[in-house]
Amino acid sequence: MNFPEKLLSLRLERNLSQKKAAEGCKMSLRGYQNYERGEREPSMTKLVVLADFYEVSIDELVCREWPPAKVLQR
Repeated sequence: MNFPEKLLSLRLERNLSQKKAAEGCKMSLRGYQNYERGEREPSMTKLVVLADFYEVSIDELVCREWPPAKVLQR
């Protein structure tokens, strides 16, 4: 799963429209849609807002595992 898919999944799990999610994150609907479609990548500030809104870590939001697999292979 990648960031846009995760964002969509989180929104659907909460039965939110894109409009409601955008309002909850205090961003424009178009901006939110661009993130969900993978047309734009959010700034760190927007990632924090999205993670806080969905009550997940930034790592979870961007589908990042820690520690990375290559660190474990050393």
